[in-house]
Amino acid sequence: MREWQVQRRERTRQLIELGGLVVKAGLVELTDDDRATLYGAFLTVAAKLRSEDREQALALWKRKGKRAFGAEGSKI
Repeated sequence: MREWQVQRRERTRQLIELGGLVVKAGLVELTDDDRATLYGAFLTVAAKLRSEDREQALALWKRKGKRAFGAEGSKI
């Protein structure tokens, strides 16, 4: 398989997994699948990560995510 094909498959897998997290978090249902709302929410998260509060936000979100994965019995 050519290198570009491998990279394309890896990127496709990453996008599918990230989309799965959006669904798993309930964001699709909570926003009635409104893409503008979801994008706006992601932009808000990105702005937070560009701020002074970056490290605190990352630590908090990571703890919450690990707890949620643990509660489901999923592997991280």
